[in-house]
Amino acid sequence: MSKRILFISNGHGEDNHSSHVIQTLQQLCPSLEIAAMPLVGEGKAYRSLDIPIIGPTQIMPSGGFFYMNRVHLLKDLRAGLLGLTWQQLQAVLAYAPSCNLIMSTGDVVSQSFAYLTGLPFVAFISCLSSLYEGKLNLGPILWSILQGDRCQCVFTRDLYTAKDLQQQGIIKTQFGGIPSLDRLIPTGKDLQLIENQPLVALLPGSRIEEAIRNFRVQLKLVLAISQLTDAPTINFRAALVPGVMNQLEAIATAEGWEHHQGRLTREGAEVICYSDAFNDIVYHCDLVIGMAGLAVDQAVAIGKAVIQIPGEGPQFTYKFAEAQTRLLGISVQTIGTTPATEEIIQTAGVKVVDTLADSEYLAKCRQNGLERFGRQGASSRIAETLLKYL
Repeated sequence: MSKRILFISNGHGEDNHSSHVIQTLQQLCPSLEIAAMPLVGEGKAYRSLDIPIIGPTQIMPSGGFFYMNRVHLLKDLRAGLLGLTWQQLQAVLAYAPSCNLIMSTGDVVSQSFAYLTGLPFVAFISCLSSLYEGKLNLGPILWSILQGDRCQCVFTRDLYTAKDLQQQGIIKTQFGGIPSLDRLIPTGKDLQLIENQPLVALLPGSRIEEAIRNFRVQLKLVLAISQLTDAPTINFRAALVPGVMNQLEAIATAEGWEHHQGRLTREGAEVICYSDAFNDIVYHCDLVIGMAGLAVDQAVAIGKAVIQIPGEGPQFTYKFAEAQTRLLGISVQTIGTTPATEEIIQTAGVKVVDTLADSEYLAKCRQNGLERFGRQGASSRIAETLLKYL
């Protein structure tokens, strides 16, 4: 008789983590029945794998980042957040009795859902880290959930947090890692690189409206960098989601660039854009200009240096960027404390040029990524643990 597992996750990054664990599970145990309940957004990572989604989904105004700004929370509440969450909980409680195990990825929300099913579950607290403050304060509710008998195992994203929670008394904690790193392998995509020139990756994020705003800021930064160098002396390559790629003509027009088949040019500067080359761009780049969450984590984990400029949000604000800096350490430099101004962009341009020339610092970034996130293999570590408890 086949076993059944339900994945619960509350966030786009959490969906991504779970999707890579699912792919490994499917390879290890093809007969396993898998379903999912994404609590934020539409669950695109699950849908791309044809994983059944058991309850209602909806994109909220905040994109799941209402904790960054109370105004965003009010907008989400007006859009029906409480009703949606209640419906999702009812769907989980109705479906759970047919399952053998729950995998919950995220913070107290997804872990509470898993606990309320009454079933054994494995927790992956992927969005929480002791690296932010030196010690992780779980709070009384999450502490109680993770210490309870129903929770079989707690996975963390980094080594430091696993050791911290073990010292705090949650001895069932294990280092998991970042599952997507296991598939962050170059595919051999032709990036049309000019030899003997550094490669800078532009990562504006994945939420389309915000990513478009972020990418426009990054184009301004590319111009600033080009004015500091003998353009073109740097390969700029943008890893865009298809929804942003489809808007390139409008973006180019708004920013005064010429656009032809994914290639943007202006005043000697050039940016070539791809919607299918994230792995190759991040793997081969020398530096990342990042305005994203998980994509920046992945870059740092494989040893890349990152320059960040705060955006308008709702995700990538200064508050988010500053927290990202504390999480990722020396590999990340955040320029400015407000949404990008002309002065911030000019300062960031100088920082990019100086950083590319600092080989000693770039070497430290490679070491920092390994120390913070450990080696690849997260999807296998987690998947094999799930099979053990099944």
